[in-house]
Amino acid sequence: MNKIKTYAGIPEKYGKLDNSKIVLLSVPFDATSTWQKGADKGFEAFLDASENMELYDIETNSEVYKKGVFIDETITEKSSPEKMVDQVHQIVKRYILKDKFVTIFGGEHSISIGTIRAFKDCFKSLSILHLDAHADLREEYNGNKFNHACAVYEASKNINLVQVGVRSMDISEKNNMNLDKVFFAEDIFYDESWQDQATELLSENVFITLDVDVFDPSIMPSTGTPEPGGLLWNETLSFLKKVFNQKNVVGFDIVELCPNPNNKAPDFMIAKLYYKMLSYKFINDYEQ
Repeated sequence: MNKIKTYAGIPEKYGKLDNSKIVLLSVPFDATSTWQKGADKGFEAFLDASENMELYDIETNSEVYKKGVFIDETITEKSSPEKMVDQVHQIVKRYILKDKFVTIFGGEHSISIGTIRAFKDCFKSLSILHLDAHADLREEYNGNKFNHACAVYEASKNINLVQVGVRSMDISEKNNMNLDKVFFAEDIFYDESWQDQATELLSENVFITLDVDVFDPSIMPSTGTPEPGGLLWNETLSFLKKVFNQKNVVGFDIVELCPNPNNKAPDFMIAKLYYKMLSYKFINDYEQ
């Protein structure tokens, strides 16, 4: 019998599908990114960092891995962005319908077109919380509607979309943007109430799509298109904790980690972020 692939070095019993509330899918797709490549290597770097992370979370007084984390086979469709999006859509939806808490790790941000479609199919009153340095609201880019620069265009047309951390965009994207639901990084810096305002705009069910370039390059240089002036660690966790506490987060994806073998700190940060988000999701399952 082959040994199953486990997350963060957890005991094998917590990595079996039947014992796992959480499913972790990887989509190492990196075909449309336009500057630094490497997002296809993000998941392996994330897994390596996760194995060197303490599994007791001090803040939540919990060991969330005991909810079980199943890693499925890698989604390897690469023949076209459109076919990749379709495969992601179908596989994510299948696990949602199995009553799993589905998490997805990219790859570039185009994978989120498929993940968002799946959650929209399965949840009513859904909002998308988009944390990103970039607006990603182009209808198409380089002749392709499934480009990483188009990651939330479709969602902007049919789902309640709230965007946080944006600080780079093309002027054409303003036509697709609801400015009342965008929290630009420059405004966040001067407005302490932004976290409450953004949370209030979200509906009951929330899917989070997080591009790691939402963070400032001082703590997250390992990404394809780093932008100065981003969010920092503690303020991001404070916001995410508020969202998880006040809303029903139904799943999330993390994208655009481009690991640098000479600096593994960003890999570890994203490993910690993933685990923190799980800990916030299941915090009410533990006595505080």
